[in-house]
Amino acid sequence: MASGSRDRSPALTVFGILVAIVAIAGTQFFGWEWETGGLVPTIVGVVVAGIAVAVVVRRVVE
Repeated sequence: MASGSRDRSPALTVFGILVAIVAIAGTQFFGWEWETGGLVPTIVGVVVAGIAVAVVVRRVVE
């Protein structure tokens, strides 16, 4: 895989930053914790992990 600016998607960067903000805000203001078995943090984690896997697979295939 060649390194360069085309390997980084601005949209994915913005999405990652937004997810981080939601995670931090959820922890600080809504009491979201992984240990409590809360549905929202679990859904967010699964969705983000799925997107990460899809991005890696797409980059490997290209």
